[in-house]
Amino acid sequence: MDFPTTFSERIVLKQKDSFADQLWMFFASVKLTVYTLVLLALTSIIGTVVLQNGTPEAYMRLYGPGLYNMIQVLDLDRMYQAWWYLLLMVVLCVNIVVCSVDRLSVTWKIIFPKNISVNPERFEKTKNRQQFECQLSMDRFAREAKQMLAARAGKVIEKTSETGLILYAEKGRWSRLGVYVVHSSVLMLLAGALIGSALGFKANLRLDEGQTADTVFDTHTRLPIKLPFTVRCNSFQVKFYDTGAPDEFKSSLTILENNQESFTEDILVNHPLRYKGINIFQASYGATTPDEARFEITDSETGTVEIHTIKNGGVVSLPAGAGNFIFEGFVPHYDFNGHNLGEAFIGRLDTIDGRNVQIVLPTKFPTFDKMRKGRFTVEVKSWDQAYYTGLQVTKDPGVPFVYTGFLLMIIGCWVTFFVSHQSVCIGLEQTGSGSTRVWVAGRANRNAQSTNLTVKKLVKELKEVSG
Repeated sequence: MDFPTTFSERIVLKQKDSFADQLWMFFASVKLTVYTLVLLALTSIIGTVVLQNGTPEAYMRLYGPGLYNMIQVLDLDRMYQAWWYLLLMVVLCVNIVVCSVDRLSVTWKIIFPKNISVNPERFEKTKNRQQFECQLSMDRFAREAKQMLAARAGKVIEKTSETGLILYAEKGRWSRLGVYVVHSSVLMLLAGALIGSALGFKANLRLDEGQTADTVFDTHTRLPIKLPFTVRCNSFQVKFYDTGAPDEFKSSLTILENNQESFTEDILVNHPLRYKGINIFQASYGATTPDEARFEITDSETGTVEIHTIKNGGVVSLPAGAGNFIFEGFVPHYDFNGHNLGEAFIGRLDTIDGRNVQIVLPTKFPTFDKMRKGRFTVEVKSWDQAYYTGLQVTKDPGVPFVYTGFLLMIIGCWVTFFVSHQSVCIGLEQTGSGSTRVWVAGRANRNAQSTNLTVKKLVKELKEVSG
């Protein structure tokens, strides 16, 4: 190893050591913990106020172009994946680790001392100290007291004093590690969030009945994501209330690997399919464009009524050869004067007199076209109803870390608040009359009420032995 030989080299080394010490002190600061937690809390409020993972059109409508540009620059539309938010969590992780390491050496010496020292003077001013006299000799009473103390507090240490004998026992030194378990749980929770943000995804997938897909599209970036398997929608079922609102909808999905069916499972809202760390949720549904439908065309002048089965995009002649009717398409939601009329067919009347009129035929209102008051009215009689299923596909490899963090949090809080380092001391002094003067006291680093109760029970047992 080369040591600095010149004055300038020693100055540089000293500056390096000073910078490292300052950096360590910075991350070991409790103030840094408080400031970071406050910043995370305040920015999390922004995440609940600002729309997350919305479309550009939604942001423009809600916030306008100015605020939308600021939202894009600061990634406020996906704030919990933003680089600066993740950086705050990294700072908090480093802060927790440094604070724990900085204080662990002292705590470790307390938990695992080389020699346990017994100092009776520490128990002289405790509030739970009790004293009484018994008629047994000190040696005999000491044997009984030692057994009782061992049952209450663990291994007993004996120490002779100038006036008599000291019995000392303690338990729960390890409980000082409870705070470090809590720190570990916070680190696990933060690690789970970071891993989920970096390696996980949230995507959407639309499947028609009978359709297969092995690629989903990221909710935010709309970029394709390849799945390690293929999903096929076998069927989709939906039940409605009398009001027309959906009661229940579910999809029958089959997972295929290497062109072979692995398994089939029905998914409903809040009952997802989980496979290879990927979750598939039932998120939405919609009606697909029918391949064909039956239309009733009425001529009000002649009273002629004709029914035609027309394919999507097909053309049929109007009664009396007055023109053509074209089946142009289908929309799942039709807005009429601010009201959503639901599913509707779109058609066009092209008459020989040069009139070209687009008509809308809501399925819930069969006579809707009569309001137009034209010569020809069209009504949808029947069609093969088919639906597509809207699936939300997610992957979060940080979930096991989060579950572990919650478990450690429960254990750490239980140890921290309900377990303490208790020490109990019994002093025995032989009096001139042959009796024994006894005093009992206890101390604890927290939860003093439990120690007071231990002392009271121990004194009661000792008095019963003394007769």
